[in-house]
Amino acid sequence: MDKLLLKGGTIHTSHENRRADVLIEDGRIAAVGGNLPADASTRTLDVSGKHLFGGLVDVHVHLREPGFEYKETIASGTRAAAHGGYTTVCSMPNLDPVPDSAEHLAVQRDIIARTAVTEVIPYASITVGQRGRGELVDFEALRPFVAGFSDDGRGVQDEATMEEAMRRAAACGSRIVAHCEVDELLRGGYIHDGGYCRRKGHRGICSESEWRQVERDIRLAERTGCPYHVCHISTRESVELIRAAKARGVKVSCETAPHYLLLCDEDLREEGRFKMNPPLRSAADRDALVEGILDGTIDMIATDHAPHSAEEKSRGLEKSAFGIVGLETAFPLMHTYFVRSGRITMGRLAELMSENPRRIFGIEGGLAVGGRADIAVFDLDVEYDIDPKRFLSQGRATPFEGWHVAGECLLTLAGGKTAYEK
Repeated sequence: MDKLLLKGGTIHTSHENRRADVLIEDGRIAAVGGNLPADASTRTLDVSGKHLFGGLVDVHVHLREPGFEYKETIASGTRAAAHGGYTTVCSMPNLDPVPDSAEHLAVQRDIIARTAVTEVIPYASITVGQRGRGELVDFEALRPFVAGFSDDGRGVQDEATMEEAMRRAAACGSRIVAHCEVDELLRGGYIHDGGYCRRKGHRGICSESEWRQVERDIRLAERTGCPYHVCHISTRESVELIRAAKARGVKVSCETAPHYLLLCDEDLREEGRFKMNPPLRSAADRDALVEGILDGTIDMIATDHAPHSAEEKSRGLEKSAFGIVGLETAFPLMHTYFVRSGRITMGRLAELMSENPRRIFGIEGGLAVGGRADIAVFDLDVEYDIDPKRFLSQGRATPFEGWHVAGECLLTLAGGKTAYEK
């Protein structure tokens, strides 16, 4: 029997912060308590002064493989995840082949089985070819293997198609995970349609392109009873719509990302590392998102980790590819600028980055006795400047380069196995 005792750390959950030992046996948590004994067969690791969280979960990650390995691979992406304290990531379906059938999904699942160092739960697409319109996938056949159904990267444009997708997802006990974007409102934009955009002569993406589809989908979710999750919300209207829907009892959840909470369009520079979709919005949008974190409207932090090659991100705001990396910066940013600053508690951070995604998406693991030993150990006192050269991801584009943060992952255990150790 394989035994590991994590000795003397402080465990953080939504309901407690206390010093405790954690005993792991055969990949599961056998006991949590003070001064747990260790027999001769137990390996003991002293984590005194360190902080233990249930392994972080990111429900919105682009691992790029199969099809775009020059941007990221499942191996490099999961190493980056483990480096950031993540033990489970849900991988988006903009791949080649698109996981729109059992045969196509099997290509990705085989690579995961061979090369991933953390748990990876794929999404299947909603539409065949992930076109955002047209034929729907076989929800029943794909359901056992996926976290849900998403056409992330584009919104499903046709209302009847989305309603039928929700009915099929609900019927097989799954959920729709939606990138909300109305194509006809994009008008060639690539940053937020705000003050910076107008001063610099760029083409803007209006907020309505997001919230208008959130509004439609909430109405459809209410009608069909389908569990509905909104990806990377960025506008104050989206927050308001979701808050009101939750008050009515609609089965809706949502995520936002650290960059939408810490930056706005006035922070933009003429560099590709500031370009993502949805774009950085106004200061008022940012403040509304923060309020959504504080009042519980926003359920979780996701990164929308979207690596590209250096060349694809070197073309400025207009020409660079959409997307930044985030797996290796999310926890230290949230800890530094939300917990240390007193905006949220450590327990709320554990909720946002571990517990809520597990609960809502039905993912095992964490710090519960009997559960799978998915654990991240952090030194919260280590301070450093974010340096993309230290990333394990193949992607390097981050708007947070040079930001000063506190909190470094020392050890990540996925199912009791070491996925990362400093």
